[in-house]
Amino acid sequence: MELRHLRYFVAVAEDCHFGRAAARLHVTQSTLSTQVKALEREVGGPVFVRTSRRVELTEAGELLLVEARRTLAQAGRALDVARQSVRGETGAVRIGFSGIAVLEGTLSADLHRFHLAHPRVELHVTELPPAAQVQGLRDGTLDIGYSPDNGLGDVDDLVVGRGVRTTLSIAVRHDHPLAAATSVAPADLEGENLVVYAADENDKNVLDRLGAGQWARVHLVTGTLGALLLASAGVGVALVPAATERIGLPEIVFRPLRDLAADVEVVRLSRPDELAGPVRAFVGSWDRTARVTRS
Repeated sequence: MELRHLRYFVAVAEDCHFGRAAARLHVTQSTLSTQVKALEREVGGPVFVRTSRRVELTEAGELLLVEARRTLAQAGRALDVARQSVRGETGAVRIGFSGIAVLEGTLSADLHRFHLAHPRVELHVTELPPAAQVQGLRDGTLDIGYSPDNGLGDVDDLVVGRGVRTTLSIAVRHDHPLAAATSVAPADLEGENLVVYAADENDKNVLDRLGAGQWARVHLVTGTLGALLLASAGVGVALVPAATERIGLPEIVFRPLRDLAADVEVVRLSRPDELAGPVRAFVGSWDRTARVTRS
């Protein structure tokens, strides 16, 4: 039994006439009669009583009509759901992000814009370090990533959408000597305990940007709040993106870092040739002023 058998059956049952039903279905009357006979063979008995002027449902036909309408309606709903998913109107998007993406506004702006256009799509967000975002995109546990450009590693197999750049600042406890300065140069950090973001022990990208220096100790953290916590406790001087200043902590003072060779950029990560409709819609909603490249 196929769906067309049920559609033909319902049309005949509603019109009580093979000729009128065939015209409505845009098929020949002989084709319609053949399909109904095939359905009756599946059922094991007649579903219509045929007379010279009209056809009437048998008891089996009346029972079949109820279920046939339900089946066709459910099939239509299934097709609608699939079409909505292809168009990106339903489903879910799984997003990994680093804290800086929230602080400098890229992620919240993208989420707001997408949610307004696709309110039925579920958005699942998880804070993750850059390397974990890359792995999640590769193994299919994530759909989108928002990460600082340091700590990513080799991402030749992913699409990298360039975003907003932000400079680096230091975060220190309010009673630290550097809190009295208006700005800080890398040379001013000589002999200090540094607190820096690093995805793992091999990620020293921020330190590389400072150049050669003699620091008392380096504390590696995997999140913005961890860096601020150690700075507020007086453990060290935290090197953070300037947007981190938006987190108001009474013990912390932020000072800009000057004379750096590079700043930090928040990038958007996605898979090439994405098939999922909601994910393709999310990527398509990104601000087109952002530069999209393959890394």
